[in-house]
Amino acid sequence: MELNTIKPSEGAKHAKRRVGRGIGSGLGKTCGRGHKGQKSRAGGYHKVGFEGGQMPLQRRLPKRGFKSHLLKFNAEITLGELQALGAAEVDILVLKQAGLVPQIAKNVKVIKSGELSAKVSLKGIGATAGAKAAIEAAGGSLAE
Repeated sequence: MELNTIKPSEGAKHAKRRVGRGIGSGLGKTCGRGHKGQKSRAGGYHKVGFEGGQMPLQRRLPKRGFKSHLLKFNAEITLGELQALGAAEVDILVLKQAGLVPQIAKNVKVIKSGELSAKVSLKGIGATAGAKAAIEAAGGSLAE
């Protein structure tokens, strides 16, 4: 291979579209822009969602709700997962190491889903009213 024989690979380069070079080129006169109107003019275009001055759809529809940026720090765990974990004392660190909650989680809450028969002591973990009753019925405790 010589420096003077190097060529770009097939299909990597293509000829630039030469417009306004006569009828025979297929792109003469209006140069592929059609007739009149904003799209035919130089520099004439509009922003995304512009509807020619009509009130655009994204402004006609009502604004509704929001998504909290703090949601990513919250996690939940079920009674069934606590049972499967099989640890007597549970805190956020134990749950992270077991892979039951994401590493980014700061707040964890137990929800009443599944059964719990093991005695579990929770430290720094919240619980719903139903889950709290189930944990205490199994002989466990919650320390906030």
